[in-house]
Amino acid sequence: MTLTSEISIDRSSPVPLYHQLVHGIETAISDGLLPPGSMLDNELSLAKDLHLSRPTVRKAMDELVRSGLLVRKRGVGTQVVASEVRRPVRLTSLFDDLVGDHANPTTRVLEFAEEPARASVAERLDLTVGDSVYYFKRLRSRNGQPLAIMENWVSTAIAHITEEELNEHGMYSLLRRSGVNFRVANQKIGASVATPEQAKLLQTSEGSALVTMSRTATDDIGRRVETGRHVYRADSYSFELTLSA
Repeated sequence: MTLTSEISIDRSSPVPLYHQLVHGIETAISDGLLPPGSMLDNELSLAKDLHLSRPTVRKAMDELVRSGLLVRKRGVGTQVVASEVRRPVRLTSLFDDLVGDHANPTTRVLEFAEEPARASVAERLDLTVGDSVYYFKRLRSRNGQPLAIMENWVSTAIAHITEEELNEHGMYSLLRRSGVNFRVANQKIGASVATPEQAKLLQTSEGSALVTMSRTATDDIGRRVETGRHVYRADSYSFELTLSA
């Protein structure tokens, strides 16, 4: 089954040809024929397969890009936009939120070590410089698509954590299993652009927009349990807040 075989163009219809193509692609996306991240053929190929002019195809593509269903990436092509993860700002982990959304989260541990806490980490975790901490860097995906790169530090006195466990479970669930009851966190949200390494891991282009988040969490007995810094694909991720007067 191909995309063009699923799109019906009726030249006798009063509906403009470009609009028929827009509707056909919208339907293919909503029906799952074009899942998030799918690449479309180039405009010349689509025009040839559908027996349309290239300007007609370009007009349809422009409208779909404006509507947010497609994105053009230089050197890559035209791609279906991944549905966005809208994450409420609350004291949960990304893994927990993705599980709650039935988004099939998976994790790949990129780095894992026990190391002495350097000054910046020791300050955030209320430790002495040189105290033992876990450091781990993970790539988190949802439905097979890379979403976030996460770096975290946890005192080895808080819990015992293994690389194998981090590949299968969220960090917060592992800490809760060790008796940690999270109470409060200081969190900062910002933005940056992807470095070459980040772009490769997140399967996006160098210089593309990223959402950043840094957090230090404290438990119900006052221990600073974990600190971390994460980056997320901005085209797939946002934070959601409810404000009241």
